[in-house]
Amino acid sequence: MDRCIVLVDAGYLLGAAASLLAGEPSRSRITVDHTALIQALRVRAESETERQLLRIYWFDGAPDRVPQPEHRRLRVMPRVTVRLGALTRSDGRWAQKGVDAAMHAELTELARNRACSDVVLVTGDGDLLPGMMAAKEHGVAVHLWAVQAADGDYNQSEDLVAEADERRVLDRAWITQAVRAKELTGVCAPPPAPRPEIAAILSAPLPESALAAAAERPAEQSAPQPAAATENGTQERAGGHKGVPTPKDLAALRAPGAQPAQQPATATLRWSSDKGWVDRPGAVAEPPEVAAMPTLAQLTTAEQRWADREEDITTVGGDPYEVGQVFARRWMSRLGDQSQLQKLSQLYPRIPHRIDGELLRYAARFGLLAHKDDQIDEHDRYAIRAGFWREIDVPAAAESATGE
Repeated sequence: MDRCIVLVDAGYLLGAAASLLAGEPSRSRITVDHTALIQALRVRAESETERQLLRIYWFDGAPDRVPQPEHRRLRVMPRVTVRLGALTRSDGRWAQKGVDAAMHAELTELARNRACSDVVLVTGDGDLLPGMMAAKEHGVAVHLWAVQAADGDYNQSEDLVAEADERRVLDRAWITQAVRAKELTGVCAPPPAPRPEIAAILSAPLPESALAAAAERPAEQSAPQPAAATENGTQERAGGHKGVPTPKDLAALRAPGAQPAQQPATATLRWSSDKGWVDRPGAVAEPPEVAAMPTLAQLTTAEQRWADREEDITTVGGDPYEVGQVFARRWMSRLGDQSQLQKLSQLYPRIPHRIDGELLRYAARFGLLAHKDDQIDEHDRYAIRAGFWREIDVPAAAESATGE
């Protein structure tokens, strides 16, 4: 048939793009507009082959072959089929398994069944050489596309290059239509509206008792020093240490005997997870009206749950700050008793543990657990909660102003 098909090795395409734009092949260093990327692949394939596109096959790896947020968005796009291999970790590095075999099988099957006249391969893996040769024997024209190499040399198998019927290079100008390098600013998320009490938490020195306890612990277990806010919004640690105060450190700020300046109102960050809530010694129990606040699941109908899932797949990007905002918007819009927003705002920066645990479980659906040993990164947790509070704080502040 006079149609073209595109087979994309996502590991090669995005890894090479990261090397070109960010200087290293880590996909975490780039942001990808998958809608724009798919459209650009389609337009170029139809132009190069002078054939109409039948389908784009997107081959990628995923932990336990479980689709990640980008895969869920891709597979609902028109003319896109996602094929997943495994993503395994060995010697501290992640590697795709089964992706090249899946591409080989798809390529040979398409050629054998004469499903197309032209195949575009976006890959650099020499293991596809037998599949390329088989496709040519069935009368299919093979177009091999390379991503511009960061060092100006080949980033593809030379045998693959030699066997291709046509070869093109996706240069920096083409790549940057849909891919951007992330700016390393040191800030995990856009800052929410200024809150004086959280600034007090992060800038206050620890009590002497807490510092003495930290000195007695091994170096790798000692609590990080509190942060001081800089003019550009980043946080710097006393003594050059990175991180944020632990819940234990923050609780110590409210310990009996601490100076009033060290006890700002609502200055205890409380942590929760999907494994349940654990109160630390000395922690203040949640008031009954706070503990009874409804969760998003309790406020959501079956129809809304379906619509939420559709929105998550098609429009939510998975940025930690954005995830917190989306969750908060849904919770607020379905909350019958809006006076609870004011109660919740008074708890800042704490989130009721049932809602907090549900928030983190929701965030985990967007792949924020991936490559992190099944734990959400500390800075991602702060960004998720910052996004949540940014949405909660605006209507709560408006309601308070109206009440006055």
